Amino acid sequence: MKIVVIGGTGLIGSRLVAKLKLHGHDAVAASPKSGVNAVTGEGLTAALSGADVVVDVANAPSWEPAAVLAFFQRSSENLVAAEAAAGVRHHVALSIVGTDRSPDNAYFRAKLAQETVIKSGSVPYSIVRATQFFEFLGAIAETSVREGKIVVPSALFQPIAAADVADRLAEVATEQPLNGTIDIAGPEKAPFNEFIARRLRASGDARPVIGDPKAPYYGALIDDQSLNPLGEARLGTTPLAKWLATA
Repeated sequence: MKIVVIGGTGLIGSRLVAKLKLHGHDAVAASPKSGVNAVTGEGLTAALSGADVVVDVANAPSWEPAAVLAFFQRSSENLVAAEAAAGVRHHVALSIVGTDRSPDNAYFRAKLAQETVIKSGSVPYSIVRATQFFEFLGAIAETSVREGKIVVPSALFQPIAAADVADRLAEVATEQPLNGTIDIAGPEKAPFNEFIARRLRASGDARPVIGDPKAPYYGALIDDQSLNPLGEARLGTTPLAKWLATA
């Protein structure tokens, strides 16, 4: 199959393209670097010519509320229109677990708007909602520094390795469209602060990590249900210890 990966040069996209090629698919990485811009529509017609499946894993360059909303709405509108014109049979989008449960999080609101555009289009689709990636634990810690301490939520957390996200996306992309949503998550669940502490210890960072139920996650308060699948989910196979050993 010809599978076009929008955002195919990024953290998830590059891994997904490699995985699909390994399994014999004609996987194409499409991004502004290759002259394909889903927000403006530039290059979409040529990139999607002959495509069977499109997987959208692109991320917004700015998380400012208005900018991130415009990015996901415009790019998704352009994509589903171009896909319909090209005869694409399956649109797969990477979203976030809990995106419909955190209205105070501007990024989550933008992803929910993206999902709405996809569902209202004519192209059969699958939406894959993932939990947070191991790869971002360090960055989350750095945005949570208070007087030399790392203060993060104590709510339950179930992050996943980027490689496992790519594996699950590859599965979905080569299956029949769900015309629905599935969740994917890591194999372990523990308090948010425990994952952050383990990540810092592995990198030799001795700063104390404090779990605070009132600490915000990207500006929003969370609880044990906010960031985790509430029902059935496809789980990754990489525990944090294994990921840390190779990070």
